[in-house]
Amino acid sequence: MPSRRHFLKDVAGATGLAFVGCGLVDAVVQTAQPGRARKHAPVMVKGRRIRTVDVHAHCAVPKANELLARGPAVAPPNPGLLGIEGQSLADRLADMDAKGIDVSVLSINPNWYDAPRDLVTQVITVQNETLAAFCAAHADRFAAFASVALQFPDLAAEQLEQGVKKFGLRGAAIGGSVAGQELSDPKFHPFWAKAEALGVVVFIHPQATADLTPRLRGNGLLTNVIWNPLETTIALSHLIFEGTLDEFPKLKICAAHGGGFLPSYMNRSDHGCVTFPAQCKPGVPKLHPTEYVKRMYYDSLVFTPEALRHLAAEVGGGQIVIGTDYPYPWVTEPVEHVLKTPGLSDADREAILGGTAAKLLGLAAAKA
Repeated sequence: MPSRRHFLKDVAGATGLAFVGCGLVDAVVQTAQPGRARKHAPVMVKGRRIRTVDVHAHCAVPKANELLARGPAVAPPNPGLLGIEGQSLADRLADMDAKGIDVSVLSINPNWYDAPRDLVTQVITVQNETLAAFCAAHADRFAAFASVALQFPDLAAEQLEQGVKKFGLRGAAIGGSVAGQELSDPKFHPFWAKAEALGVVVFIHPQATADLTPRLRGNGLLTNVIWNPLETTIALSHLIFEGTLDEFPKLKICAAHGGGFLPSYMNRSDHGCVTFPAQCKPGVPKLHPTEYVKRMYYDSLVFTPEALRHLAAEVGGGQIVIGTDYPYPWVTEPVEHVLKTPGLSDADREAILGGTAAKLLGLAAAKA
């Protein structure tokens, strides 16, 4: 079997890669100028240089979408921000520099959970090979989560292991549900078992749903601003209350959008089974729900200094990592958001800005 280095060299040489907008497409990787000088000012905390890591950055692989006969998984929110034809690597790096982001961890929102096994196997292979080759060519600025076909948990477990061991990907990105099925369903245990055994992070990002669409129609983009954090809240709650996190106590889960509504109202979960014991299985979960909430990790994509301060107060600053949701401009100054939040210690800021993500993802130390 060829080494990972030879594999990545072959992929890059055979297809060529360049970074565009929300996607990675066939082009010539040599034109990306990987050695270009950085322009952003270093991020400092108490005189220490901090390497900042963004764990929530979207992308897509057009060839995979062609296999699915669908459009881009993530549409640009503003043609002025990301043109329909995409964005050059130079422009993407310039955006990262302007925001003070040193490393972006790429992930692809699942749009394949309804695809048959043969097709989705091809889709995931294309996506993971493409991400691996791109990140290998630009390892100082990019890393990525593997895609997995979670509708087939045994296959997803294999794809995760291959993604981590063969391709050097940093864990997996999954949806908050799988074609209407909760992540806590025992059918997904093979995937959770593999993630725990490998010791890698599983990044959970919400999925669209038809269930609440009628009530969320109308002004205000409620299908996003309410549903996205709500689905994450539901997904994490089921993982707690159905015993998944007892079955796999060493799982490393990172939730998008600050964990949805759960960290802000988690104490109600502690009181539910006490107030209504007949509605709960005895001994499940084994601990107070808040104990599980404090074990998980969350991105910083909450919108005020008070919201970030509160999240850190509830789960601990060491459980939070930067998340920008790139290319969507929810938080235009993610580093300043952390630096200007009151009540955080210097250790909290170092952890949120990049320290925790570097440890979780096994990112190599930055070169001096």
